[in-house]
Amino acid sequence: MRSVWGLVAVVAAATFYLYLLSAFLPAAPPRALQRGAEGHEREDLEERRLHFPSDLDELRELAELLKFYKRQHTAYVLLLYCSAYLYKQSFAIPGSSFLNMLAGALFGPWHGLFIACILTTVGSTNCYLLSRTFGKRHIVRLFPEKVAMLQKKAEDNRSSLFFFLLFLRFFPMTPNWFLNITSPILNIPIPIFFFSVLIGLIPYNFICVRTGAILSEITSLDDIFSWGTVLQLLLIACAALLPGALIRRYSKTHLKLDGLEVNGHRNDLDDRKTR
Repeated sequence: MRSVWGLVAVVAAATFYLYLLSAFLPAAPPRALQRGAEGHEREDLEERRLHFPSDLDELRELAELLKFYKRQHTAYVLLLYCSAYLYKQSFAIPGSSFLNMLAGALFGPWHGLFIACILTTVGSTNCYLLSRTFGKRHIVRLFPEKVAMLQKKAEDNRSSLFFFLLFLRFFPMTPNWFLNITSPILNIPIPIFFFSVLIGLIPYNFICVRTGAILSEITSLDDIFSWGTVLQLLLIACAALLPGALIRRYSKTHLKLDGLEVNGHRNDLDDRKTR
């Protein structure tokens, strides 16, 4: 019970910090009515509220608001973004894809990718440490079958543990948040965990960040079907598929993955057919 209250205290403190950071924003740049592509006046960006985006429309609004503040408060916007990202990642809250796209819209494709990769790795490591400190017993109690399956696979691939973890990051054999919270139970050393996240999620982060950068530049349907946008999307697809293909090829000869299926479920279909 003490571990539960400890985790609640950490979550409450982090939530209060994030609230203070978002509620007491510094003074915005001088008020100015901005004009859209058609010359219509738009509402003042200062009046919008900060919140985690849940769809592309909210993402566009949030990116526009933060760009507005970023003119004079770049460091504060970076601090706010990093704090929000680490909050989500540390407590295994879904929605990192929108924050990755926001990084592309705010900081550009390459700076955004660097920031997203660092924050993903640090946040996942925080999640690992929180799980090890407060949640190991509760995770085993809540997910006994999935934890047992991952324990067996981790032991089977102990000699190639780093590449096994890379494989799990590249392909959706188990959700990333679940792998983060179960890694302490699997006795995965922190250095191996850290670098497997840093390298293994580069393709995913690259896709999201680059998409956010493209979306921030699109103002009409003509921009979507331009040759420049199409070529960028093709490059994104190639960059994402190549590392996964190499890891999959390596896994066929070096890793033991029998029984693993999408999202960590066992492949029982063949067993049913033979009965």
